[in-house]
Amino acid sequence: MTGERFTAGVSRDFLDAHGRNVWGDIRLGELDAAGVDWHYLPRDTGELLAADVDGLDAVLFAGPAVTERTFAGAARPPALFARFGVGYDTVDLDACTRHGSLVTITPDGARRPVATAALTLLLAVLHNLAAKDRLVREARWAEKEQWMGLGLTGRRVGLLGLGNTARDLVGLLRPFEVDVVAYDPYCPPETAEELGVRLADADTVMAEADAVIVMCALTEETHHLVDARRLSLMMRTAVLLNVARGPIVDEAALVEALRLRRIRAAGLDVFETEPPAPGHPLLTLDNVTLSPHALAWTDEMSAGNGGSAVRAVLDVAAGRVPRFVVNRAVLDEPRLVDRLGSRAAARTEAPV
Repeated sequence: MTGERFTAGVSRDFLDAHGRNVWGDIRLGELDAAGVDWHYLPRDTGELLAADVDGLDAVLFAGPAVTERTFAGAARPPALFARFGVGYDTVDLDACTRHGSLVTITPDGARRPVATAALTLLLAVLHNLAAKDRLVREARWAEKEQWMGLGLTGRRVGLLGLGNTARDLVGLLRPFEVDVVAYDPYCPPETAEELGVRLADADTVMAEADAVIVMCALTEETHHLVDARRLSLMMRTAVLLNVARGPIVDEAALVEALRLRRIRAAGLDVFETEPPAPGHPLLTLDNVTLSPHALAWTDEMSAGNGGSAVRAVLDVAAGRVPRFVVNRAVLDEPRLVDRLGSRAAARTEAPV
């Protein structure tokens, strides 16, 4: 690897059918400026295979899964899989670690856009925005009195997850003078105290909050964290929002709670199966606001996620460990150590 030009592949799901990057500026120009030889992968695929990535030094990707098959038969798998986004539930971290590949995410790029999207969805649900939009489009203006909203000021907001994005949302909520209670067993108490957030168990958050917002990562531990039992703890006037991952919420149980008006409303940017099937009950309910896993899709997110992923690529090209590595055990893998050492040595001899 020493002295060789650093090569990177970019997943093809960034492109439309005409080959245009629909995400806009994701900072790929910084790869050009650094002398990185990059190209879009030839296939638009839901799963990266060895033939797609073998011989590359890094892969910047959004949608495709990274699995054991990504490495099967690969003579020289990438040293880095830089995920454009914060979720990595479709990435086999164990396989990446075994094969000496770093996996990074972009929490610094997604933090503010997702927090803003959560606030947008919260206000839309509380104000019945989707229902009121339908009233105008369907000439049902006279029914507007049936759709009085709820003000946010002074309410209690419950967060399931108090990571970086949720902490950013706490700041955005301050002008509304809300009380914030959160469930996050991994959040240091002193961090919550600095934010003015009360930590509690998940049941307490569900029972006490006027609005519950799902903002945690999808893991085995959080799968169906919001199930029928926890939904039954919510106040009938409360609303549930999910801007994280669909399977954290038991969708069938949520549909039942909404249908029977056991909770006031819901707002979903994510679903258990994406896209939901035609005729899915969620599509027929008038007390749910929906978005196609794209509410945070803005130029701000494109530049933020792209810049963060590109920085990870440039770090590896220079022989440095990137900032947001999620499989830290790989740092002890001899193959990775050798590759980073080779890049660092090459860096001292000539620009990448």
